[in-house]
Amino acid sequence: MRKLLLASVLSLSTACSHAGPPRPEAAVTPPAPQAPIPDGWTSSLHREHPLVGRIWDVKAARFVDLDTLRQSLASAHFVVLGERHDQPDHHRLQARLVQGIAATGRKPALAFEMLDVGQQAAVDASLAKAPGDADALSTAVHWAGSGWPDWALYRPVFAAGLEARLPIVAANLPRAQVRDLVMRGPETLAPELRQRLGLETPLPEAVEQAMLKEQEEAHCGHLPKELLGPMVLAQRARDAQLADRLLSADTGQGGVLITGNGHARTDRAVPAQLARRAPGKDVRSVALLEVSEEALKPEDYVASLGTATLPFDYVWFTPAVPMEDPCAALRQRAPK
Repeated sequence: MRKLLLASVLSLSTACSHAGPPRPEAAVTPPAPQAPIPDGWTSSLHREHPLVGRIWDVKAARFVDLDTLRQSLASAHFVVLGERHDQPDHHRLQARLVQGIAATGRKPALAFEMLDVGQQAAVDASLAKAPGDADALSTAVHWAGSGWPDWALYRPVFAAGLEARLPIVAANLPRAQVRDLVMRGPETLAPELRQRLGLETPLPEAVEQAMLKEQEEAHCGHLPKELLGPMVLAQRARDAQLADRLLSADTGQGGVLITGNGHARTDRAVPAQLARRAPGKDVRSVALLEVSEEALKPEDYVASLGTATLPFDYVWFTPAVPMEDPCAALRQRAPK
């Protein structure tokens, strides 16, 4: 039963996409600049919400327009674009931002959490044979059997990168390596890799406790207590690995990472890793967050993230899509 439960939790993204229901506030957000998506929203829920389409600059505590966001991202060396993985509008917005960065003439590496480093050879072979063919790339990496959401959702982002002739980088750790890390500890990784990823450096107590709580909540209270720490370690390893690939793929043109919102956090995830390992290189993080019916101001979304402020540089608010109960699969596998 323990192995079945572990297999189930490893099939879920532990840093992904949905921050959970925010704490409601009563005040209504005043009118602000919007950045509507071309051809309208695909998402069906809360399209009339006052935050939909608005971009919040966290540090400046104000709304900005799309041109301002594009200029900020174009001036950054590294850009981390968050998402809810199964949210079609998020990928369409990511594609627009990738196009905007590429339109400046830069050729940053375009890295994906959804591809692991073992797939880089297949990516390179596909790009050499069919440089602009996104569907050929999907076939080459066996996307249909990957466990990630349908290829049609991610296709706009890949197509934007291929059209701009950006290097495509497979960035994540292989799932088998993550599983070994959880089950057998960091000793399963080569010492050089452990040191490079910073896994032997203890976390501050407050950060570790917050991440343990996050893992427990993310897995609906069904994760065995002895696995909480290893799952936090796996989370740290993925954050560090994604940053590592951005750094190693950087030829002076920078990099853009497509990833779940959890990996886009500036306080402890990929942007924090980049800031530590590449001081002096500007990093920008954008979270794409679905609105909640009762949360009408940007600050209403803070409590669910366990921070004093939103842990991103920018937040672009979108309508929501219906979400299946993320705990259902774990409840089915849990002991009665």
